[in-house]
Amino acid sequence: MKSFGCVALASAWLCGAGSAFAADSAPIDYYNSGKVLPTTLPFSEAVRVGNTLYLSGQVGIVPGTMKLVPGGMKEEARQTMENIRTSLEANGYSLRDVVKCTVMLADIGEWAAFNEVYRTFFVPPFPARSALGANGLALGARVEVECIAAVTPK
Repeated sequence: MKSFGCVALASAWLCGAGSAFAADSAPIDYYNSGKVLPTTLPFSEAVRVGNTLYLSGQVGIVPGTMKLVPGGMKEEARQTMENIRTSLEANGYSLRDVVKCTVMLADIGEWAAFNEVYRTFFVPPFPARSALGANGLALGARVEVECIAAVTPK
C-alpha cells in the first residue's frame, strides 16, 4: 500500500507539473514569406517556437520558382545558402543566429565542393552541423540544407 501511495503522489505531482509547463510553453508560429518558396506548398517555410526558428530544407532554386540554378554543385550550394539567408531575414533572424544545419548531398563525394561555398556564409564560431549522402533530393537537387536559428530574448 505504501508503494501505491508513492506512485499516486508522484503521478499527481507530474500531472500538476505538466500543467504548469503547458501554461509556460512558448507560442508556435508558422511562416511562409513567399520570398523563396511558393506559398502553395504543403509545408511551412519556417516554424518559430519561442526564440527558436526551424527552417524547412532549402535547395538551390531561383526564388519564386521551382527551377534549380544551373552550374552544378557550387552554384546550387551558393543559391541554397542565399535562400536560407532570405528566409532567415524574412523572419527576423540572420545567419549569425544559426545554431545547427543539416546538409543532405546527392553525392557525398561533393562534400568538399559544398564546404568551399558553405564556409563563405559563416564566421567562427560555426554552427553545429551534420552532413549525409541522400538518394533523390527534391527537384533533382544536388544539395539540400535545413537550419535551426535561435536568438537570446531581449
